[in-house]
Amino acid sequence: ATDIPCLAYRSGWKNPRIEWKFQKGSSLVLFYYGGQLTDPYKDRVRFSPTSIHFGTVTREDTGKYICEVVGDGSQIAKSEVNLIVQG
Repeated sequence: ATDIPCLAYRSGWKNPRIEWKFQKGSSLVLFYYGGQLTDPYKDRVRFSPTSIHFGTVTREDTGKYICEVVGDGSQIAKSEVNLIVQG
C-alpha cells in the first residue's frame, strides 16, 4: 500500500477544489476531479484531501502524481510526487 501526499492542500482555504493528475512520459491522466475518482482508479484508490491511498501498486503506477488545489479566489497551489515502484 502507498500513500501519496497532496502537499499543496491548505486547510485554511474554504471548500478548495482538488484535482489529481498522473503523468507518465507524454501522457497525462486526470484521475480525480469534480469530487470523483475516474476509472480505473476508483476501485483501487482512496481519496482524502491531504493524500491519496493506493491499496496496491504495480510498476505501471510509476510516474509523477500532480495535486492541484484551487481556492475560492484565484488561489492555486500545486505539488508533485514522483513514485517509483520496484519489482
